[in-house]
Amino acid sequence: METKGRTEETRERILSAACQAIAEIGFEKIRMRMVAERAGVSTALLHYHFDTREKLFTEAMTHSFAHSAVDLEHDAETVPAAVILARIVRSLLPTDPELQQDWRLWQELWVRALRDEPTRTFAVDLYAQLHQWVAGAAQRGIDSGEFTPTDVDELSTLVLALSDGYGIRLMMADPTVSLNAALTAIWRQVAAALGLPPEFPLT
Repeated sequence: METKGRTEETRERILSAACQAIAEIGFEKIRMRMVAERAGVSTALLHYHFDTREKLFTEAMTHSFAHSAVDLEHDAETVPAAVILARIVRSLLPTDPELQQDWRLWQELWVRALRDEPTRTFAVDLYAQLHQWVAGAAQRGIDSGEFTPTDVDELSTLVLALSDGYGIRLMMADPTVSLNAALTAIWRQVAAALGLPPEFPLT
């Protein structure tokens, strides 16, 4: 039998392969065999961990989000709260190849959520987690005295809405929207709400 460590490593490999495959070819075209081949495991082992495509998809989305949150807040106790919040804002946009892959996953999620009730419920829950991530970072800055008090739920909703809007334009390579312009516009709203300088912090 696999040890717990090997089991977790196998799941990580499968989820990473699933994220890549879904982002590249779309959920509707993906087959479990394709993911198994990318992950270097048997189809039987893949089905042992994820018995349906739908379960694999939702786990892949959760995996993608969880890794972003951990990576960005590893030094939250030692850097200014504004830096952590700026990292989160940057991560909500397709700012590098890994985040562009995440964005393709989100786009697949949006399409499925419009047609499939379990996926819609999952998407709403995942947005709630994103909302709490942004609101929590803002609240920590308020609690530490670094930020001016504000309605963090309202701010989080605004940040996510702006990120989605600008992110779609960036993913389409709209020549009228640049990454710097998007970051500047979003941070301007954050800074105004939290009493911060309008310049996007160095992260």
